[in-house]
Amino acid sequence: MELTRELDKINGHDVDIAGGKGASLGEMLQAGFPVPEGFVILAQTFDRFLDETDLAQEVEAQLDQVAYDDVSSVERASRVIQSLLTPEKFPKDLEAAVLEAFDRLQAEFVAVRSSATAEDSSVASWAGELETYLNTSRADLVANIVKCWASLFTPRAIFYRHEQNLHQTHVSVAVVVQTMVPSEVAGITFTVHPVTKDPNQMIIEACWGLGELIVGGRITPDAYVLDKRDGSLIDVNVSKQTIMLVRGATGNREEEVPADRQEKQKLDGQQIGELGNICINIEKHYGFPCDIEWAFVSLRHHGEAMSEQSESNGKFYILQSRPITTL
Repeated sequence: MELTRELDKINGHDVDIAGGKGASLGEMLQAGFPVPEGFVILAQTFDRFLDETDLAQEVEAQLDQVAYDDVSSVERASRVIQSLLTPEKFPKDLEAAVLEAFDRLQAEFVAVRSSATAEDSSVASWAGELETYLNTSRADLVANIVKCWASLFTPRAIFYRHEQNLHQTHVSVAVVVQTMVPSEVAGITFTVHPVTKDPNQMIIEACWGLGELIVGGRITPDAYVLDKRDGSLIDVNVSKQTIMLVRGATGNREEEVPADRQEKQKLDGQQIGELGNICINIEKHYGFPCDIEWAFVSLRHHGEAMSEQSESNGKFYILQSRPITTL
């Protein structure tokens, strides 16, 4: 039984084994977009884990008892199911396969992302429902994989599954493990402006550090509006940022943005244009408006030769792309 698969051997048709996120990342990597290398712990691996630990029936029994109009019922089922999923039950052969794949990456830290198999369609998105663990070391890898599996059964994920009429559908979860990008600037691009809904407008949001502060609504990012027809900047809105999320010795930590950068524009015009082109090409590849997460690492931190760098003396990475569901 195949337990893991390299990300560059996965494509957009592999949602059933790699989840929506894994399939999208593999598709973009194969198409030549700058996606960090990695591998996927396949959804069938999670199913096997449930079967081998005799948890599959217990999980289903708990879900069958949920009264969705009763918040306490949802929370009770979530507590019981998540307490059953522990790293101690992780099969040894699976642990060996996962650690071997990790070692092949030759990365000190990785990002570990949940990827549901009923994910990111044009009408529904699991964005924000399942967990991601950044800056994961080899020692923490197995525990964070199990946490990703368990996040399929948080109260909000259980209710979301019911809301999308998926509670009678088999939903599994794959886990994407990728080389961690220590971003100096990160953000989100909507290839169609979600407010104006103008198909010729794209909006890029950017912040210092890791992008989770934008996703969590903790900060107001810079916002750059581009005309997709000629790449011209329609609007630039620079926001003051006083805190940022960075990698610490024992995980992510918040720290103060240096005073001379707090009111500085995060990306310059050249970088905005470069990122805009990447995102336009992703939209063309998929044929629909995309919600794209990205990260930027400057040359001084990247460790690659100047000749291999983009013209902005750094490199953009694409961390995720999904359909925009609000249109």
